[in-house]
Amino acid sequence: MKSGLISCFLLLVCGVGHSSAWSQTAVHNAVVASSPAKRIISLAPHITEQLYAAGAGGKLVGNVDYGDYPPAAKALPKVGGYTQPDLEAILALKPDLVIAWQSGNPPAVLEKLRAMGIALYVSQPDRIEDVAREIERFGVLAGTESVANPAAAAFRARHAALAARFSQRPVVDVFYQIWKQPLMTVNDKQIISDVIRLCGGRNVFGSLPILAPTVTVEAVLTANPEVIVASGMGDERPEWLNDWPRWKTLAAVKRDNLYFIPPQEIQRHTPRLLDGAEKLCLALDAAREKRPANRPTNRPANNEQLNPQANAQRSK
Repeated sequence: MKSGLISCFLLLVCGVGHSSAWSQTAVHNAVVASSPAKRIISLAPHITEQLYAAGAGGKLVGNVDYGDYPPAAKALPKVGGYTQPDLEAILALKPDLVIAWQSGNPPAVLEKLRAMGIALYVSQPDRIEDVAREIERFGVLAGTESVANPAAAAFRARHAALAARFSQRPVVDVFYQIWKQPLMTVNDKQIISDVIRLCGGRNVFGSLPILAPTVTVEAVLTANPEVIVASGMGDERPEWLNDWPRWKTLAAVKRDNLYFIPPQEIQRHTPRLLDGAEKLCLALDAAREKRPANRPTNRPANNEQLNPQANAQRSK
């Protein structure tokens, strides 16, 4: 159960090639059809949300547990959780396209779907920009480009505006906590770190080789982040943040820079990602305002100056 909850936080993604028809030959999963999909099943909450953003919500006939946004998605028939989709439920809905999540859905389930001859598109967004690209791809698959393309353009415009406003501001060292026991964070290949960079921040554990490394309290103390952000499980500030004030030497504690961003706004690859990004950017700005007057404010935004790796325990 714990591993499933942890994976809810980690939208670990990699890009796929765009295709002009909905023939997906640029990646290892082949989708071939002569016309737009009419009966689509989503195998991840963020895919469901992206399909609605692309104007394809009306073509969804199946959804997964926790696929709760927009509210209309809650009424869709469920095909199990994204970590264990129900093949019988999928087949019963007679989809002409299933959109899967490479890092979230079990490979064995995807192989079975392929073997059954079900058209399958595997989604894997890596960076903020990939959100816009996936909206466009879903528009192609569903034949809803007239909605998807403007939505993607609006996302890109907002992304660019946030980058212009925040990305060149003085660097803030950030520890992003995704779990309490074990104490877990993300590295620079995760989309959360892309958001941190957008805001002019630096992930203090970004150089670790594992996407979701386990670290020690000692490693956090050594890194001495200026800001600690915790994601929690929902809309309420997690109790995890209440553990840190005991470590009074931490810069984040001394300056009261302990922040919460709702996970659905910063850990799902959807247009709402920029809602979370804006909240994080404003939090980092608040942290800058709390700096002592003599603190340097123009360090380069990279992870080379910090090496908390020696005290980090890598997840297995």
